[in-house]
Amino acid sequence: MDSESVGEPMPIFYVGHHETTRAQPVSDTLVRHAQDCGYDMLTSPITNSHFHSRVLGLLSAYNQAIETASIPLPAQPLPLIPALENVDSPLHPSDTISQLVTLTSTWIDLASPDPVIAYLSRQVFSLEIAYAAFCGVMNVAVRGPRLSHGSAGISQYARAIKEALSIGSYVNIHIWMPMDGTKTNEDEHIGDLSRFVRPEYANSEAPNARLSPYSAWDAWNAIRSVCRYHSRLSVALDLPRKFPSITLQSRWYAEPIRLINLSESAFLVNNRGSFVLSKPHQIFIFRCLRLKSTPWLLLSDVGPLPSVNDPDMVMSYPSGYLSPSLAADAPSSGSMPPSPTPAEAAQVSKNSKAKSKNDPTPHLSYLRYLQRNQPPKNVFERFGGGYQDYLQSPLQPLTDNLESITYEVFEKDPVKYDWYERAIAQALKDWVVEGRSTSSGGQEVVVAVVGAGRGPLVTRALRASESTGIPIRAYAIEKNPNAYVLLQRHNLEDWQGQVTVVKTDMRAWRGPTLPEGDFGKVDILVSELLGSFADNELSPECLDGVQHVLNPMDGISIPASYTAHLTPISTPRIYADLYGRSLGSDTAAFDIPWVVMLHQLDYLSTLPNQPDASELMNGTKINQLKVDTPLTPNVQLVWEFSHPLSPTILAQASLRRGGSAIGGGGGFTGGDGANEHNIRFSKLTFPIQDQGACHGLAGYFETVLYAGSEGSVELSTNPVTMEEKSKDMISWFPILFPLKTPIQLPPNSELEVSMWRQTDDRKVWYEWMVEAFVNINGYRTRIAISELHSSKSNGCLM
Repeated sequence: MDSESVGEPMPIFYVGHHETTRAQPVSDTLVRHAQDCGYDMLTSPITNSHFHSRVLGLLSAYNQAIETASIPLPAQPLPLIPALENVDSPLHPSDTISQLVTLTSTWIDLASPDPVIAYLSRQVFSLEIAYAAFCGVMNVAVRGPRLSHGSAGISQYARAIKEALSIGSYVNIHIWMPMDGTKTNEDEHIGDLSRFVRPEYANSEAPNARLSPYSAWDAWNAIRSVCRYHSRLSVALDLPRKFPSITLQSRWYAEPIRLINLSESAFLVNNRGSFVLSKPHQIFIFRCLRLKSTPWLLLSDVGPLPSVNDPDMVMSYPSGYLSPSLAADAPSSGSMPPSPTPAEAAQVSKNSKAKSKNDPTPHLSYLRYLQRNQPPKNVFERFGGGYQDYLQSPLQPLTDNLESITYEVFEKDPVKYDWYERAIAQALKDWVVEGRSTSSGGQEVVVAVVGAGRGPLVTRALRASESTGIPIRAYAIEKNPNAYVLLQRHNLEDWQGQVTVVKTDMRAWRGPTLPEGDFGKVDILVSELLGSFADNELSPECLDGVQHVLNPMDGISIPASYTAHLTPISTPRIYADLYGRSLGSDTAAFDIPWVVMLHQLDYLSTLPNQPDASELMNGTKINQLKVDTPLTPNVQLVWEFSHPLSPTILAQASLRRGGSAIGGGGGFTGGDGANEHNIRFSKLTFPIQDQGACHGLAGYFETVLYAGSEGSVELSTNPVTMEEKSKDMISWFPILFPLKTPIQLPPNSELEVSMWRQTDDRKVWYEWMVEAFVNINGYRTRIAISELHSSKSNGCLM
């Protein structure tokens, strides 16, 4: 790991042990034994085989009664399951109940087309949820719907889950879904109720040929939509041996994954006969375990707990704890060998068991090895761990006086101020090389930092002067009375009185005071007024207002220009947060552009030539793996601002201010129209390659601080260009423009975004809407349209 990550806590793997058919009930003693073996939790069915037999007997008796009864079938009452009895369940309230993930019966079929089977299944499900809740169970895993039933089955299943969330008021329900929708895991066992579907309903199932890799995600999306993104509903994701496409992985990554299931078939066997996971498995797990809510890992059917069901497998460590370092479990540095045939796998399995007789839990040991050897955290993870997907209202620096801690957060950026210093130094050198005359009347270039805050840009301007040998006359302009006090202290203690500190709104500053009492001009105007969308903290309005002090012939603005950018995203976690807020006192939650460190998201429109899962990081060591998404989002330009502005535009704005006759009629959006030169509109079209749900638009910006003889100095939060222009910059989080109702997008569709920047001369706000289109028989057909969202009530005051 790199030196910067030393001391940084890495994610802990919470690993559970699951057996499809556990030989004995899960008791307190068994839970403690599992902990001694290194597991953190166990799974347990809520009901047992006795209850299963009772339900099958009830169904059999009902079918016999139907066959022999003279009563017409519609008049025959459906079978009722009596209340649970002590012999029906291994569970009871206990001290270890919180360390269990309980399972509802896998033999029921909530989505069955046969009303009798569906009715019995719902009764079983309700009884189990209610009893688990009574026992104090916190986590219940439910097998996902049978995808072969089609959409009709999904709606039935979703309705049952929604009701279960009401039955168990404190129970977290995890829907067990396969990552790849073509691998449905719907093998029917002898006792499955689906085997007893009556002939007239047996042919109503949707053919399996219609299943696609996205079928499981689509079913999950329908379930959680019916349940209104309930906070206690999440996914238990079953990872396959061969990973699906990167785009499908990314789609699942954005979902609320609570459990990641790793069956024995998901593991490979390396050249040394040790169980390992492929690189795509490792990358996906590492990514998920760096989320704010880290999922748990389940090892399924990897063998019984040592010394419990297998007398030949006895723990060789008196303490019950495994060896802290089992190097044999590490994957080789070369590429993975090809997957063995079933016969070869069986033989290797026998050899592995012989080799690892001193390690009774080889799969668990490998996961602990991964835990100890995780890739190092990047700059964003180290800085923003507590900010992931945390919604923050945008700053209003013109109306609010920021606290010192807010400035301090900005100043921790390792890149931004270095780039500003480079830009100022280049501007100074170009000023001298090009022989421009200074506003000071001498050799000193007049530099003013407007919106100086606590003074970091002032310090950088002085450093640029020192490094280039070009003298400057420095001014620091700040309206915050509290920051003004600190700037005066810096001038005395750090800047040796080289700076003139002025307390005023930059728009009211008349310029440097000259000896004869007049006001001079500024040669280089430096500001850091950009927000997450570049213009959302009113940088255009502020710089327009202070431009009158800038040297009209040669004046330089740093930044010189900035652009806003958008891309559609799926963010179920954030949408659920906003939906909950909207039901409370924050009714305008979906009409606010939120500043947020987007982390658990999926880009809906991506650029082509994405790597396949099987091609990722082949032969790369664990501590060299990159766990950030390999997808490249399609981020498009929305609009641009540049400075200094043309004097003719400012002159016209001045004519309109005050409503004079020569200034024309009223403004298009209210007021006099003095700020209408800063309104913007843009319409963007994004191709959507795979089906998904759009929850909002992610906004970024790029800025050219200075473009001169030595090239451009640029900053970027755009994920496509950030690595090239300003790697590791952390000052600005993205901005999110949310949607009140998610837009469901089919594959090969288009999302059209309309975006406005509006003003009424008193404040600035945004409006946005999206539309979805598909091509049907050669016609571009609109299939969905959002509301017109507006942040006017929460606009940024001028």
